[in-house]
Amino acid sequence: MSTPNRANAEVDIHYPLADRLPEIGGSIEVAPGVRWLRMRLPFALDHINLWLLRDKIDGVEGWTIIDCGIANDETKAAWEQIFATQLEGLPVLRVIVTHMHPDHIGLSQWLCEKWNVSLWITMTDYLTAQWLSCKEGGAAMGARAGSGGSADHFQKHGLTAPEDLEKIRARSNYYSNMVPGVPRQYRRILGGENILIGGRSWQVIIGYGHAPEHASLYCKEIGVLISGDMLLPRISTNVSVYDADPDADPLGLYLDSIQKYSVLPEETLVLPSHGKPFQGMLPRIAQLKAHHDERLADTLAACKKPVHARELIPVLFKRELDIHQLTFAMGEAIAHLNYLLRRGKLDRQLCDDGVLRFSAV
Repeated sequence: MSTPNRANAEVDIHYPLADRLPEIGGSIEVAPGVRWLRMRLPFALDHINLWLLRDKIDGVEGWTIIDCGIANDETKAAWEQIFATQLEGLPVLRVIVTHMHPDHIGLSQWLCEKWNVSLWITMTDYLTAQWLSCKEGGAAMGARAGSGGSADHFQKHGLTAPEDLEKIRARSNYYSNMVPGVPRQYRRILGGENILIGGRSWQVIIGYGHAPEHASLYCKEIGVLISGDMLLPRISTNVSVYDADPDADPLGLYLDSIQKYSVLPEETLVLPSHGKPFQGMLPRIAQLKAHHDERLADTLAACKKPVHARELIPVLFKRELDIHQLTFAMGEAIAHLNYLLRRGKLDRQLCDDGVLRFSAV
């Protein structure tokens, strides 16, 4: 779940476009050959930033799309307006997706079929999206009692309210509603490779913790980083433990991953998936590390007596949460517990009620 962490943000981070935002169906040029689009989302986080890059493939001039928005009629209509008014009469040549979350990959199949182009994405995120968007994957995600899935995963961590568990089990089609399918073929992208877009080299930087294999793109020539969800200017990206990998350490992976950006020039313009383009990457990385250090300290203090993840929610999140937000909060709480467990700060015990509890060493 994305959480505000704004300490010193206004001092250390610069927004070169100030309060300018692209209209839905419009665009703003943020760097040579790079246009910023914005689409609505039906969540508390109410928008996603998408990007159009001027391109040329096999002698054909056109555009590369980076990220797609969720699959719904409103987003399709916004894209149709983009196609009619922003492409200068040129075609879309390919679609690049940073990772498998619905707001990024949701309309990938529709876009690729409409323009008869390839989807470029990491293998892990392609296969994960393919699985979750199909009937069997969606059913496993929600699952019935005793059959695994998110509900049983959270129940083992103290989420025992029947109404909450039933709501989670009823969300088996949550992913596929926003990602009805992905292209049957794709072009795999790898960390460290350089993708030529519009005559410029864009380096792929892989990050972990938020998604299985998240791809950011950095162009040294124009000083731009398309960061996806790995670096956001005003909120911390969701870092969760999921039922398929219950002992994972996504927080450790995420904190290691964002250090990869610290070698880039400080004046780099960061194009995030949520919020406004910004400069001030190093201060932002430091803020994110400090934010999670604080939350880890709060988690460790709460574990002076044995606690489960559900009991940590009011410690880490100081507001009311709907079921959508609660599932993200549970995933993040478990991530903080697993991080401390991996580093020998906590012990874990499966109690007689079937719930895992953690206590400070």
